[in-house]
Amino acid sequence: MARTGSRKRGARTAFHPLTPDRWDDLARLFGPKGACGGCWCMWWRAAPADFRAGRSGGNRRAFRALVRSGAEPGVLAYEGDVPVGWCAIGPREAYPRLARSRVMAPVDERPVWSVTCFYVDREHRGRGLTVALLDAAARFAAERGARIVEGYPTEPGAHQPDVFVYTGVASAFRAAGFDEVARRSPHRPVMRRAVRRPRSR
Repeated sequence: MARTGSRKRGARTAFHPLTPDRWDDLARLFGPKGACGGCWCMWWRAAPADFRAGRSGGNRRAFRALVRSGAEPGVLAYEGDVPVGWCAIGPREAYPRLARSRVMAPVDERPVWSVTCFYVDREHRGRGLTVALLDAAARFAAERGARIVEGYPTEPGAHQPDVFVYTGVASAFRAAGFDEVARRSPHRPVMRRAVRRPRSR
């Protein structure tokens, strides 16, 4: 799905699904801490006890096995050859923790693809990359048959450290064309964007 778009000051950003041959790029972006506290993007996928036990390396192995299976669990952003951002997206049923959440419970019975996590390199934050990643993730999902992309951003009342807004902020989702469809917590809306499969050329 390689797409290239411009952002501030003419920066060029390319987006690619996470495939086995791009694992080293993800590991480079995430660093030794696996983005945050040994997460390796397994928070929404693993049972709580398994997630905690996996922080010392199990989460990394589990996520790498998922990538090796061909699942393509999200989209990487690049500037040149340098990985600078990540957006996790997949069918909602791929994230068991969502099923146990009251705040993020299903809005209706329509199938959705869920955006669950972002990670942007520190030097590239505050430049609109999250919005660009959301657009790329929506295209990625549409190309695979999704009709609705859903996210669960935070709407902070004041500045919060980046670690607490890993699901994104509501303003970025609005900028990417998402609309609020539910709010069961004051600072956690459920937002959606309708997508359609691109026409074949």
